[in-house]
Amino acid sequence: MTAAAISQTTPPQTAEPLLVLSGVTKEFPGVLALDGVDLDVRAGELHVLFGENGAGKSTLINVISGTFPPTSGTFRFAGEEMQGLTPSAARAVGISPVFQEFSLVPSLTVEENLFLGREKSAAGVLDASGMRRRARELIAELGFDLDPKARVDRLDRAHQQMAEIAKALLGNVRLLILDEPTASLTERETGRLFELIAKLKSDGVGIIYVSHRMREIRALADRVTVLRDGRHIKTLDAATVTDGELVELMTGRKIDVLFPAITHKPAETAIAVENLSTADGLVKGVDFFARAGEITGIAGLVGCGKSELVRAIYGIAPIASGTVTLRGEPLHRLDPRTSLRSGIAYFPANRGVEGLALSRPIRENVSMAALDLDRYQRRGIIRRAAERALIGPIMETLKLRPPNIERPVGNLSGGNRQKVMLGRAMARDLDIFLFDEPSVGIDVGAKVEVYEFIKRLVEQGAAVVVVSSELPEVLALSNRLYVMHHGRIAALLEGPAKTEQNVLSSFFEEEAREKAA
Repeated sequence: MTAAAISQTTPPQTAEPLLVLSGVTKEFPGVLALDGVDLDVRAGELHVLFGENGAGKSTLINVISGTFPPTSGTFRFAGEEMQGLTPSAARAVGISPVFQEFSLVPSLTVEENLFLGREKSAAGVLDASGMRRRARELIAELGFDLDPKARVDRLDRAHQQMAEIAKALLGNVRLLILDEPTASLTERETGRLFELIAKLKSDGVGIIYVSHRMREIRALADRVTVLRDGRHIKTLDAATVTDGELVELMTGRKIDVLFPAITHKPAETAIAVENLSTADGLVKGVDFFARAGEITGIAGLVGCGKSELVRAIYGIAPIASGTVTLRGEPLHRLDPRTSLRSGIAYFPANRGVEGLALSRPIRENVSMAALDLDRYQRRGIIRRAAERALIGPIMETLKLRPPNIERPVGNLSGGNRQKVMLGRAMARDLDIFLFDEPSVGIDVGAKVEVYEFIKRLVEQGAAVVVVSSELPEVLALSNRLYVMHHGRIAALLEGPAKTEQNVLSSFFEEEAREKAA
């Protein structure tokens, strides 16, 4: 079944919706996260929650999932009043969440994670074979390329996402919550997930779907509820609302242009690689270069090697062979410290795991990549007053909301976390910027701000590399576009040749060549 047909599978409405929230408020110390929110979800409906980062979406789905109780308001599920709900009690009644931040235990296998807290036993003995058999059956039903015996910490993010989805669907699910579920999936896996959603809807399962991707919302949604600043703004029929209306309701303002017009003035080659292969085999014999004054894009499906290429350039992924040249000089040492001191910034896709110290304040996260500079320290002792004086204006420029640099980064929305990463690049002098999935998990308003930041960098003469699985994004931003497939460069597109059709053709042609070989 195609994604476009999914919204047609909704069964007739019942007398009372499956989920009904009325006047739900959630307060944290000093923060009103939800302010009298109403929401209802029908059985067999896909209901999108839409809003900027910090609008209250995550808080709302945490309340529904039993992670923490509402401060006030009523919560009914399947006709019953829900009070004192816990995550285990929520799962027991059929509420199953898949959060953007994974809840897997890294040292356990996939099958152990699936049954964690709900292990099967027979006569007091753990039924390991029964759990293994059920795990294999479930993964086969889902059509995921996932080894039940693999340890989670040895899986890439896409396969961890599959494990999270499988975990959510193990029990008797009545309400499924999906928070940005396709952010790490390939096109094939995304298509399989959409087919699964269609089946769940036809079985009467209600689905809450959080996404910033307009194409997904357009293909999947029955209704859309817009949140802004913790308040319910409006619930709309997805079939009749326009993208422009949704964005305006979400932000409170019109956003006429998502992608800015960027003036590219290609100059000298800033960084180049020749015949580069990584030790893990995910990058194979790649030739690549990026020039100052332009954005060089790298497109490809999840797992094609594009992220591994920029990680190798920065010195994170070990190189098996090949050379890296920086401003015309060969680099004999590749590691993040050397790259940073050579003027290279890297922005990882997984900000929470690789990019930020979530328990530490914004101030420390922004300055941590510049503490070797005299402006931040003297003889190894950090100058706190100077640090605050330097970091505060940086975050004001990036429109951090709220503008408190002492807040822990873990309390921030995805868009504000990305701003902290960008602030780190402004804390020292850099002229080469490697962005890996710069807009993953952030809303439309934050995307516009990130794109404007990238525009300023390149128009000031920086060399910018943008890796993205979002074709419209990488096509709109880049001056030259490399297309990767199975670890190799499938095409280099410039000028009029830089089209979505040519990118997709490069995928298919490379696939055909590999099969023929």
